[in-house]
Amino acid sequence: MIKILIDSASDIEQAEAEKLGVELLPMEIRFGEESYFDGVDLSHRQFFEKLIESADFPKTSQINEYRFTSAFEKLTANGDQVIAITISSKLSGTFACAKKAAKRFPGRVFAVDSLNAATGERILCDLALRLIENASDAAAVAASLNEYKKKIRVLAVVDTLKYLRKGGRISSVTAFAGEMLAVKPVVSVVDGEVKLVGKAIGSKRSNNLLMQLVQKCGGIDFTMPYGLMYSGLSDEYLKKYVEDSRPLWEGQVKSTDLMPVYLIGSTIGTHVGPNAVGVAFYQK
Repeated sequence: MIKILIDSASDIEQAEAEKLGVELLPMEIRFGEESYFDGVDLSHRQFFEKLIESADFPKTSQINEYRFTSAFEKLTANGDQVIAITISSKLSGTFACAKKAAKRFPGRVFAVDSLNAATGERILCDLALRLIENASDAAAVAASLNEYKKKIRVLAVVDTLKYLRKGGRISSVTAFAGEMLAVKPVVSVVDGEVKLVGKAIGSKRSNNLLMQLVQKCGGIDFTMPYGLMYSGLSDEYLKKYVEDSRPLWEGQVKSTDLMPVYLIGSTIGTHVGPNAVGVAFYQK
């Protein structure tokens, strides 16, 4: 049997991991002196409540080699194989720790660098679950995932530059100028790193730009896993994005109300703040 292990940077919470039949290894997040396990004892909604209310800026910690080793020992105890999917190696040291731990289990554990995070990492996990249904060789599935991940595209509109500034991703001057002009940056995960790929003034224009960038990628392959994502305590901005981007979905989905929607968790939420919206998909 092949088992899937995923870290919480995928924005999968514990209850959902159990339903999916995957092992969740949570990242640790700190608000001042308080420490939590992402998606386990701090839900995504609770995270945003604290992000908005707390004077402390949160910090996340990578998953160390010891925790991976312990998880792999448990999962392989009865002879099963394991595929461990992690957040991009360019965003965290988590993959490096998973790879080191996997070396203790030759032929049984395979670490896959998603080169992504949030819903981009999640849809690689979704594909892995499809692939293992009729597979017996974890190495072959891991190799397929390493090929398919090259087709994953993630695009998102960030509502405010404040949290990117707090996290040290941009300068205070840039953030101040952007907020004064109501600039909404469009970001993407490119070669495993989060990069600015466009910016617009106002939500309508930024949503239109997001739609154009999706089309520029070649469009969404709706036969593969995909997902919409949002951050914060309300999905109001996401609903507006879906409406503004109607040409993307028409004729492709039975109803926009049935499309998969996910709440961004702490790993990415720390930097984008509330009211970000985005889409993750495999390009055609």
